[in-house]
Formats: sequence, structure tokens, C-alpha cells
Amino acid sequence: MKEGPITAAEPGEQADPSAEAAAPAASVEAPPKKKRGRLLVMLSVPLLLAAVGLYLWLSSGRYVSTDNAYVQQDKVAVAAEISGTISEVAVRENQPVRKGQLLFRIDPSQYRIALAQAEAQIAAARVQVNRTQAEVAGSGADIQGAEANVAYAQRAFDRQAELLGRGFTTRASHDEALHDLQEARERLANARSQAQVTRAQLSAGPDTNQPALLAAIAARDKAMLDLKRTEVRAPSDGYVTQTDRLQVGNAVVQGLSVVTVVRSGEVWVEANYKETDLAKMAPGQPAEVKLDAYPSAHIVGHVASIGRGTGSEFSVLPAQNATGNWVKVTQRVPVRIIIDSDPGRPLLAGLSAEVTVDTQETPPPAQGGRASLAHASQPQANGRR
Repeated sequence: MKEGPITAAEPGEQADPSAEAAAPAASVEAPPKKKRGRLLVMLSVPLLLAAVGLYLWLSSGRYVSTDNAYVQQDKVAVAAEISGTISEVAVRENQPVRKGQLLFRIDPSQYRIALAQAEAQIAAARVQVNRTQAEVAGSGADIQGAEANVAYAQRAFDRQAELLGRGFTTRASHDEALHDLQEARERLANARSQAQVTRAQLSAGPDTNQPALLAAIAARDKAMLDLKRTEVRAPSDGYVTQTDRLQVGNAVVQGLSVVTVVRSGEVWVEANYKETDLAKMAPGQPAEVKLDAYPSAHIVGHVASIGRGTGSEFSVLPAQNATGNWVKVTQRVPVRIIIDSDPGRPLLAGLSAEVTVDTQETPPPAQGGRASLAHASQPQANGRR
């Protein structure tokens, strides 16, 4: 009950003894309540600080984070396999494409002409093969005629030799018969040699196996392949990007990239961790990914593999540390993080990310695959490391 202020007793009235006793009691009870509140505050603050310190001590080194991380996707640099001028463009920037879909076409005129020339070379080669076959058939008749001439010249010579022995002919007739026999034998030898050369040209077997014809067929196949390559198609499903050079009339050079296709499919995050953060990291550990583009998106994944070298080792100009001006710099190692959850947003290649890996959860030993390769021990030689 709330009591009013105590006033002095008016003259002629006596003071109430109970009221005078209650006032000192209220003033005595107030100080203990304030002391209890202060005591609770003084005790709760150290306990709270101790709890925070214990949590930080237990979680110290468990979570390793880095903001040097980026979304990655497979990208294919599409290059023309032949040189020429672009005559048709069938896609536009950021257009989704399917594998085998036409991207652009190179002017096929010169390649159609090359194919026609190759077809003509095949026809000429077949004519030559037929001619050679006819020569082989004719060489047999030439040999038979030469053999008949040799036989006749041999009989004539034998006759002249017999008559010369009896004295019924002259030495000149005998020598002339000998000369005719020698000429007949030479013609037979030439006929046989020519037939052998002609048969050698057909020694490969049927006309379809002749070297000249095979070379012409190969040239025709090459011309057909070049003509087919005038149509450049998508190597996989994905999205077309970097189409600045993809303009009708532009010249393309064989082997030089013209357009890029970002493959649709697996997306990962490449986190470049400091080498001092890898002591407890292993493939399979869970990871949390935060994207600068989607700060409210909750994305979880896991460590797929740890790079087999630092970024500087695979740079175009690796660092040369064998110098007198060497300064130790903490290296970074790429760690591949596979996305396990659906972010609900498109993950674009190159987006900045922040990755946190929980190193306390140790996964079971990998049985194979890329993750185990990234964490495997080095091979031993002769029982030594």
C-alpha cells in the first residue's frame, strides 16, 4: 500500500505511533533490492564473456573462409576448322543453343569448286588405270609376236649356217641371218620388260586399290570434309557469348576462336585459399557459399578437390624465387567447391563469392575419383619418400 508523506501533527493532535514506526522500516528495506540487481549484472557480464570466449575457443580454426572465390563453368572456344568469309549468322548474343545447332556458315563457293576438282581427278585416275590394264593385255600379244619372230629368225639362221658349211651360201647371207636373230631376241626382251613394267603399275590388285586412284579419292574426301566444315555448329548445349566477331562478311582464320559457348550443366566455385588454411581441409567437407550477386541466397556445397599446385605455378610467367631479393609471400591454392543445393537463381560464370568450409567434419576416405586424386599422398620410390 502506497503511503502519503508524513506531516507534522497539528497542535492539539497526538502523533500516531504506528505511522512513525512504518517510515523507518520502508527506508531500511529499499537498499537491499538495488544491491541484488547490481550483483546480478556483475555476475552475468563475466558469464557472458566466458561463454563467448569458450565458443570462440572451440570454433577457432574450424571454419576457414575466403572471399577470393568465383563461380566457374566450362567454356568452349569455338574456332573455324577452315578459313573463309562468314556468309550467314544463325545465333545472337546469350542465345541458348543445343548440341549440333548451326552457329554460322562460311562461304562454301571455293570448297565446292575444290570438291568438283577432286571428283575430276578421280575420273582421270580411273581412266589411267583402264589404260594401264589395256596396255597389260596388249603386252601379252606383243610378247607372242616377238617370240614368233625369234623362232623364225632362229630357223633362218640355222639354215644359213648349214648352207655355209656346205659352201652353198655366202658369209654375208649368214651374217645377215645372225643379225636378224639378234634383233628378234632384243625385241622379245623389250616386249617382256615393258610388260613387266605395265604389270607393276597394277600390282596393287583391283583398280580400286591403285595408288593414283586412292590419292584422288582421298583428295575428294578432304574436299567433302572442308565443305562440311563451312557449317560451324555448337559443340554442346549451352549459351552463345562473345559474338562481336560474328558478323557477315568478316574473315575467319582456321584455328582462331570466333565465338564462345558456355556449357550448361555442372557449375562450381573455385575458391583460392591461402596455403595456411589447408591443414585441416579435405575433399568431402561441407561448405557454405555466399554470392555478392544474391546476398540472400543460401547455397551449400562440398569440397570436391584441392588443386595440385598453387596459382603461381601454373601462371604464364612462374615466379623465380632463386634470387637474392626473395620475399616470402603466402601462396594460394585453388579449391573446387561443388554446389549441392538449388540456389534458385542463375549462377553466372565469374560471379564473386565468399566460401566458408567446415573443417571439423572429416569425410570418410575417398575410394577413387577426382577428390581422392587431389588429396592422395605422393608416390614412393625405392621405399623412400
